[in-house]
Amino acid sequence: MIIKPKVRGFVCITAHPEGCAAHVREQIATVKSQGSLSTGPKKVLIIGASTGYGLSSRIVSAFGCGAATLGVFFERPSDGGKPASAGWYNTAALQSEARAAGLWAKSVNGDAFSDSVKAEVIDIIKKELGKVDQVIYSLASPRRTDPVTGEVYKSTLKPIGRSFTGKTLDTDRKLVTEVTLESATDEEIHGTVKVMGGEDWELWMEALHSAGVLAEGVTSVAYDYIGPEVTWPIYKDGTIGRAKQHINASAKRIDALLKLYRGQASMSVNKAVVTQASSAIPVVPLYISILFKVMKEKGLHEGCIEQMYRLYKTQLTAPYLTLDDQGRIRIDDWEMRPDVQAAVAAIWPQVNTENLDTLTDFASYTPEFLKLFGFGLAGVNYDAEVDPVVQL
Repeated sequence: MIIKPKVRGFVCITAHPEGCAAHVREQIATVKSQGSLSTGPKKVLIIGASTGYGLSSRIVSAFGCGAATLGVFFERPSDGGKPASAGWYNTAALQSEARAAGLWAKSVNGDAFSDSVKAEVIDIIKKELGKVDQVIYSLASPRRTDPVTGEVYKSTLKPIGRSFTGKTLDTDRKLVTEVTLESATDEEIHGTVKVMGGEDWELWMEALHSAGVLAEGVTSVAYDYIGPEVTWPIYKDGTIGRAKQHINASAKRIDALLKLYRGQASMSVNKAVVTQASSAIPVVPLYISILFKVMKEKGLHEGCIEQMYRLYKTQLTAPYLTLDDQGRIRIDDWEMRPDVQAAVAAIWPQVNTENLDTLTDFASYTPEFLKLFGFGLAGVNYDAEVDPVVQL
C-alpha cells in the first residue's frame, strides 16, 4: 500500500515503516558522529522505549554506550491492512540495527502498568541479562489500570484552582488563537497523578529489587519538564505539574532504595522538543516554535537525540550526577538561559497568525512533527508501495 500522513488534531494516525526506520538510522548516525561513551551503562531497561525521549535514550544507550537494551512499550502492530503505530516501526528498526551491530536488543509490547508485564520483563532479565545497571522510566499514557484494584484512571491537561485562557497555536490550520481550559476537579487531579505520577515507577523499582535483578551501582532516571512561566498554568502548576511533583517525591524514595546498591535515582528536567506528547499540550507548540527560532539563532538548538546524548555524556556516564537544589538533573539549562527566555518573552506578545512565519520557526515544526511518524525523511520514496506488516 501507499502510505501518506493523515493528521487529526495533534496525532498523525498513519505511520510509514521505511520512514520510521530512516528516522531511527538518522538518530543512530547522530550518536555515532558524537563519539562513544565507553563508561556508560551496559545493560539498560527502558520503560516507555518506542518514541520521544525514551526511544532516544535507548538509541544512545545502545549505539553510544554499547549497551544491551530491553525496551517496554504499548504499541499497535499492523492489522487489517492498516499501518502499525510509529513506535512499532521505530522499535523494529532499532532492533534490526542493533542486531546488525552485534548488540543485544529485545522488547516487550504490553501494558507497562500491569504486574504481568513486570513479571515478563524480570524473567527476561534473569534469563538473558542477569541484572540491569540502568532503568529509564519514560512513560506517557492517557490512562492507567491500577494493578491492585483494577480501577482505570485517566490523565487530563487542565489548570488547577482557576480556569486558564491563553495564546496557543492551531497547528492544523496554522492559526494563532486563544484557548480556554476549565479548572480541574479533584477527581481529575487524582486521576492524573495516578497515571502520570511516580507510583508505577516505584512499583517497577520495587519489583526489580525484590527479584534481585538490579546491579551494583544501578542508576534510574525519569523525565520532567518545567519550562517558562507562560506554560505554567497548564503544565507546572496544572494537573501534569501535580503529577510531576509526585514523581519527584518518588525519585527521592527510589534513590534511597538504590543506595543499597551504591546507586542513584533522579529526575532529569529536559528541554522542550517536538514529541507526540508535547504536541497535545495547548500553548506548547507555539512556545516551541518561538523557542526553536531563538535557540537556532544562538546555536543552542537540540532535538531529542542531541538532548539525550548530552544527558548521557555529561551526567549518566560521569562519576557523579550534578544536581540542582531539589536533587534534579537540569539538561534544560540551555533553554532556560536568561538570554534565551528574554528573547522568547519579547516575541510572545507580538506573535499572531499573520507574522507566525517571520517571528517563529513554525516552518520546521510541522516537518519535525511528521518525522515522528516516518514522513519527510530523505531517501524514502513515499509514492511507492510498501508492506505495512513489519515484525519485531
